[in-house]
Amino acid sequence: MRFKKTYITAALTALLSIPALAQVPAPAPKQSKPILLKGATLHVGNGQIIENAAVGFDNGKITYAGPQNTANLGSYEVVDVTGQHIYPGLIHPNSTLGLNEVESVRATIDWREVGDFNPNVRSIIAYNTDSDIIPTVRTNGVLMTQLTPVGGTISGSSSIVHLDAWNWEDAVMKADEGIHLNWPNMLIQMGNSTDEERLKRMAESREETLTELTKLMRDAAVYKSGKHDNENLKLASMAGLFDGSKKLYIHADYGKEIIESINFAKQHGVKDIVIVGGGDAIAVADFLKANNISIIYSGVHALPTRAGEDVDMPYKTPYLLHKAGIPFALDYNTSIHGIRNLPFIAGTAAAYGLDKEQALAAVTLNAAKILGVDKQVGSVEVGKDATIVVSAGDLLDMRTSNVTYAYIQGRNVDLNNKQKYLYEKFDNKYKAQQKAAPTTPTSMKN
Repeated sequence: MRFKKTYITAALTALLSIPALAQVPAPAPKQSKPILLKGATLHVGNGQIIENAAVGFDNGKITYAGPQNTANLGSYEVVDVTGQHIYPGLIHPNSTLGLNEVESVRATIDWREVGDFNPNVRSIIAYNTDSDIIPTVRTNGVLMTQLTPVGGTISGSSSIVHLDAWNWEDAVMKADEGIHLNWPNMLIQMGNSTDEERLKRMAESREETLTELTKLMRDAAVYKSGKHDNENLKLASMAGLFDGSKKLYIHADYGKEIIESINFAKQHGVKDIVIVGGGDAIAVADFLKANNISIIYSGVHALPTRAGEDVDMPYKTPYLLHKAGIPFALDYNTSIHGIRNLPFIAGTAAAYGLDKEQALAAVTLNAAKILGVDKQVGSVEVGKDATIVVSAGDLLDMRTSNVTYAYIQGRNVDLNNKQKYLYEKFDNKYKAQQKAAPTTPTSMKN
């Protein structure tokens, strides 16, 4: 017992000795006075660019966004950002940020539930606002995300949050806005497989999953009609799929799976469908457009799916989706460590065909529209939340991106994070060593 107490005391001492700057910064206080950013180039998010612009906001809402020379400077505290760029806060769909911290430590993973059919599981209540990763994401301008459960056939419901809050109740922007369905993979026999029994078992398992999914959808539709005696949380959570108040996010990549899953959802009366992943979206573009389906495309920095494809195909897909008239947003799949690279994913798309403002829209206004929060965020327009980013350079270019200010609902967010702290710590160490090192006399060098 004495050893155990000593061990616990030592562990607590070690935790308390970590410098404050290495911790997650406290959430910013509520905006207390009107603020106006002036002199920057404004990228509205809808394709419009305003040079020498000003953006004013009060009580967390944008009150002015336009040319600087028509702004009423007298009523604001003015922040001069001349020569910089103002953008809407970036939005990352399909993320496990705050649901997963250290993948090798089970206690920090809360992204899935036991079982295959969990439509009633709510990702929002598992969201950890004290994640060390969140501040590193904000540093690159990503200020909102969609908390997405994973695993099983129906993973649960996702919610939209902003990334500066004391708890999940403070963070939530739109709770339980959609249910996530992982479409069962079709079996594709590669070459002359000798494992016929294994393929047969996989085919039977897929059919069983589809049969169970069909029954669940039918039961949910009946439950929505009011024909039930007892409360059923699973069925109740799916009711919004049949009146359009909830989206069905279908995770699928293969073209035939995309078509099969959309037809399945429509046959069961689902009103609002979004495809997540969409690796083969271009191959079925006509079908997607005819059915008014949006895409959350996850593969910009992926390898081509087929050996014969153009090596640049993943980079060009956003442009091809735009050209085909299919609404789309970009994500970095569920990798929490890749979320900070979201602006550079958009930058890659811009380098391969998309106009720079179209690429920006793919991680701002388009994403907001697909997630159903475009009346609040996604563009820098009067009446929307003052969730905006200021960068000294091009936000979508990793060579010049340098976020100097970030505001979430008008609150000035602390941009410090653990990685910045460690960089400064060791940068100061080596600079001090170089300064203290003895210099070699010129005569000795010769």
